[in-house]
Amino acid sequence: MTTDQKTAASQPTAALPIGVFDSGVGGLTVLRALKQALPHEDFLYLGDTARLPYGTKSGATVARYALQTTRVLVEQGVKLLVIACNTASSVALPGLAQAYPGLPVIGVIEPGARACCEHAPHGRIAVIATRGTVRGAAYQTAILRLRPQATIATRPTQLFVAMAEEGWVDGPEVEAVAERYLTPLMAEFPGGKPDCLVLGCTHFPVLAPAIRKVLPEGVCLVDSAETTAECVVKELAERGLQKPAGAPGDVLAGGKGEGRVRFFATDDPERFASVGEIFLGQPLSPGEVTLIDL
Repeated sequence: MTTDQKTAASQPTAALPIGVFDSGVGGLTVLRALKQALPHEDFLYLGDTARLPYGTKSGATVARYALQTTRVLVEQGVKLLVIACNTASSVALPGLAQAYPGLPVIGVIEPGARACCEHAPHGRIAVIATRGTVRGAAYQTAILRLRPQATIATRPTQLFVAMAEEGWVDGPEVEAVAERYLTPLMAEFPGGKPDCLVLGCTHFPVLAPAIRKVLPEGVCLVDSAETTAECVVKELAERGLQKPAGAPGDVLAGGKGEGRVRFFATDDPERFASVGEIFLGQPLSPGEVTLIDL
């Protein structure tokens, strides 16, 4: 990285976009929440689709990937970075803070952990995530740091990832899978009910309606995408980096003053677009996705 690039990264300005990266398309649920919370902001989204999934890689490898993807976004110019990947959030933050000391970096795990602690009056917290995230105990560590007496139960729900990417997000089949995953998890708590359930994978918010149908009444569902967006709003405000509504700059076609989003992928823009629109919640064409090589 050149001295000029380091300087640019250390001096973010309000006019710059927000950078978001993930191993693939799941992080688009985070981008969707960010767009809803900050409709006039610009975003750069990078999906490292050539090297997914991150969950099967070593921590050192994922940290290296995160540095490489961040370098691309920093070179484009960003004022804040969102790690929209649970695995990368658990291992990459220290390295990124060292490499880019002036760049605010927010992962998805800490906001989710804080939110579930706030919504768990009895400290009973259930977490569903990918196998890699559960194995790495990232949520357990973050929750216990905030609430040492918490009772935590976790369960890998890997099939949810494939179902989400196929667009199978509702219906009796989805609810049957959710019930099979969640029934034994709920049974680990007194009365068969935790205070809250954390969606510990960025794929899972699109399955939230089906998951809610099989949860016991009164269990709060914590969406890490929404809580991450709330954290970004707060961080921008504290640093004075909000882009003023109606400020000059890129806007989407139609002149509505909405921020512009640029998409990058490291492999197969067509699949990125076709699967990605499930998570983004709006049409996405391959022509909107720029193929890059890290």
